[in-house]
Amino acid sequence: MADPSITIPGITTTVSVLLVAWQLLRTHRQSVTVFEDSLAREYRELTAKIPTKAFLEGNLTEQEYEANFDKFYRYFDLSNEQAFLHEKRRVRGSTWKFWKDGIASNLKRPAFKRAWNEVCEKSSDFAELRAHFPPATVPDGDHTENNRRQASPS
Repeated sequence: MADPSITIPGITTTVSVLLVAWQLLRTHRQSVTVFEDSLAREYRELTAKIPTKAFLEGNLTEQEYEANFDKFYRYFDLSNEQAFLHEKRRVRGSTWKFWKDGIASNLKRPAFKRAWNEVCEKSSDFAELRAHFPPATVPDGDHTENNRRQASPS
């Protein structure tokens, strides 16, 4: 039989190491959650400044689009950061899937699509986002209510 004075300290040490490892894992997961939550908060603050009309599949007037272009640019900057963080494995896969689905949904909206195409035409920024969402062509005259009204017979 093994000497209890050797076995008990060995078991105690093993249990202590396992508890420390478990606590470190919990702490890491919590810090990732806090980090992801901070980006979600930044998203909400940023999108609150973009006209609701842009999210409701509606087109913006030329004046509305020009007045809000900087907000769209900042949205793409945040989205690119999210893609970059995914590539560097700084966010969970499930979080990235949720974000990516949201980005895809927004880029289907006319105002977002138009702004994304314009950014991609004028700049080589946002390589990580471009890898997931290459720019698409938006036909001229299809992005404003005014142009649509002018093109349709009265």
